[in-house]
Amino acid sequence: MRVEEWAVHPKHIWLHGRRPEQLVDYDESLQMWNVYGYPEAVDILTRPKTYSNDAGRLDPVELPPDICAGDFSQLDPPEHRKVRGLVDFAFTPNLVAGLEGRVDALVHELLDELCGRDAFDLVADFATPLPLTVICELLGVPREDRAIIHDWSRRMVDDTDDFEPPEVIAEQTHELQRAFDMLREMREYWEGLAAERRRSPRDDLLSHLVQVEHEGDRLSDLEVFNIANRLVVNGHHTTSMLIGNTMLILDAFPEQRERVRADRSLVPPMIEESLRFLSPISTVGKVTNEDVVVAGTAIPKDQLVMVWTGAANRDERAFDRPHEFDLTRAPNPHLGFGRGIHFCVGRRLARLEARSAVNILLDRLPGLRADPANPPSFFQIADAGGLDGFPVLVK
Repeated sequence: MRVEEWAVHPKHIWLHGRRPEQLVDYDESLQMWNVYGYPEAVDILTRPKTYSNDAGRLDPVELPPDICAGDFSQLDPPEHRKVRGLVDFAFTPNLVAGLEGRVDALVHELLDELCGRDAFDLVADFATPLPLTVICELLGVPREDRAIIHDWSRRMVDDTDDFEPPEVIAEQTHELQRAFDMLREMREYWEGLAAERRRSPRDDLLSHLVQVEHEGDRLSDLEVFNIANRLVVNGHHTTSMLIGNTMLILDAFPEQRERVRADRSLVPPMIEESLRFLSPISTVGKVTNEDVVVAGTAIPKDQLVMVWTGAANRDERAFDRPHEFDLTRAPNPHLGFGRGIHFCVGRRLARLEARSAVNILLDRLPGLRADPANPPSFFQIADAGGLDGFPVLVK
């Protein structure tokens, strides 16, 4: 891959085939510990009693409880077990599997508009609208509301800055207030839609979320809002990056692309290798609940620990030839969807969408290739390892 020609984030040194000098280091300015190794990452991600997901407790700015409480991505056991269990009861594998035909149809609809062009942006024109439309349909968002959902999702990413020192974050009062105001607007929307589903349930995920009950537990309005918000923002952008990254990799390795074109049984393992090789999510933040030792380094209690899953996915202790893209790699225990109790809730849907996109793109646009005059662009935030632009030529 021509990584040196692309503006990848400077922290993503593994994309250049390099390893960090140490398995663990401390960033004084950001006041966080960085962990780069695979075994260390797995250990941290699978010990929720020792490593908390509630990184917000270290934020220099108090987060408003009316919009931030109940975010299951920040919860620890036992609260997480209750919320995640209810989400899993509603967001079932069968529900996702039933979407396959509709996802295929949406891919074709998008390509119907693009096939007549000589060039387009694979991310902006295809990889971004596809998962957004899928998640909106899954949740039952009315068609006339999808533009505002797209705007919120885009602004959530646009407002995400790179890692910054706590004292800098504390001074960003205007930016923080704008973000909080947007979240309140989003909460009002989702709670209104959820109230409609309680009165008149439909066969959509939002109806399942407001109705699901297990052992007397139900989801609160705030929990439903945060779940819907996470599914839209995280699922939308993660899947968009997965599709864009995968097509970039196939363009960079034409021999492997032709193997996949000839044998579509290779598509699923190829997507898993894409998740390892060019991980859409590069980091997972944790907070130590006690004093710990990681790779021989002592880390005190109440410290922010940043697990660099993108680097861990290139650790030679876990993967043979880690800097090579091998579409038949097996086993492939990558951390592209995380690990442990916070394993990505939308992973099945992301895989389904990526499979559909790759298969149909290979069929309908056999001459698709990167535009040599316009290189792809990557998100310039440390926790995102994906494309935000990929100009391609069709003919």
